[in-house]
Amino acid sequence: MVFTAQQIADFTGGTVEGDCNVTIGTFAKIEEGVEGALSFLANPQYEEYIYETKSTVVLVNKDFQPSREVKATLIRVENAYESVAKLLQLYQSMQQKRVGIDSLAFIDKTAKIGKDCYIGPFVAIGENVEIGDGVVIHPHATIGPNVKVGSNTEIYSNAVIYHDCKVGSNCILHAGCVIGADGFGFAPTPNGYDKIPQIGIVTIEDNVEIGANTCIDRSTMGSTIIRKGVKLDNLVQIAHNVEVGQNTVMSAQVGVAGSSKVGEWCVFAGQVGIAGHLKVGDRTTMGAQAGLAGGNLAKKGGVTLMGYPAVEHRKFAKNMAALNSLPDLLKEVAALKKEIEELKNNK
Repeated sequence: MVFTAQQIADFTGGTVEGDCNVTIGTFAKIEEGVEGALSFLANPQYEEYIYETKSTVVLVNKDFQPSREVKATLIRVENAYESVAKLLQLYQSMQQKRVGIDSLAFIDKTAKIGKDCYIGPFVAIGENVEIGDGVVIHPHATIGPNVKVGSNTEIYSNAVIYHDCKVGSNCILHAGCVIGADGFGFAPTPNGYDKIPQIGIVTIEDNVEIGANTCIDRSTMGSTIIRKGVKLDNLVQIAHNVEVGQNTVMSAQVGVAGSSKVGEWCVFAGQVGIAGHLKVGDRTTMGAQAGLAGGNLAKKGGVTLMGYPAVEHRKFAKNMAALNSLPDLLKEVAALKKEIEELKNNK
């Protein structure tokens, strides 16, 4: 598939600066550009590469002002990162989609499979499963009894969906993720811990992406809920009875403990931890390794939190500045104590 710079500009709502007839047929990072490739510049840290890149076309923000000559044809758009995302989506949608059921797949006779699906070898689909149209299931995925999967969802190899769980349409479940394993529920007794049966389910709404080896536990009763548009990175742990609000994103190794409620449009950086039974309001941002242990700090939402225990980011910056000064302060205190002792001794 080959496109001209002008066609790309028309699609992205941009304007061409240079040769509008040059063609591209692939994508490349700006620092690894090759002839015939499209790159983009969104982060100013990478500006140096635009003057040397061999890419034919580069998407840039409208306000970008080069400091010297750029050899590539530029397409100026409102948001280069957003525009390249749309182009990549277009490129992916134009790839030929696999369809058909491999002879080595096991599908229970009671399962219902929609139109134009692909089911790879060694996939196991249990009884009373419902698979929507256009679903792609890669080799070795396991779909438990009574599971429902919406249309155009893609499930990668070794993903496991336990019994009774629900997955919406246009979702992506990456390799090794586990949907619906038992929540971590045990009752202490004099003889050890008695398991509390986890009889609920997991509900994943539409347009959700679940990263590789991420686990979402089934609820004790009711449902653990992942609302539409949520994006979870690899190695995320969502415990039983948690609810994650629409369009919230979580980076790798985030952990949310049982029965906590996370609002809409929240952003959690890597290794954020949320204790159990807490509420996080809409549009809360938490920096890497922040830990919310309790209190009302995040309930209202719209805050940026950092550190452990998590505090408002400006307070965190002040705390860190004070901490960095601590060795010098200790020396000053020690010197003052010495002076006081000397004054006492000289009386």
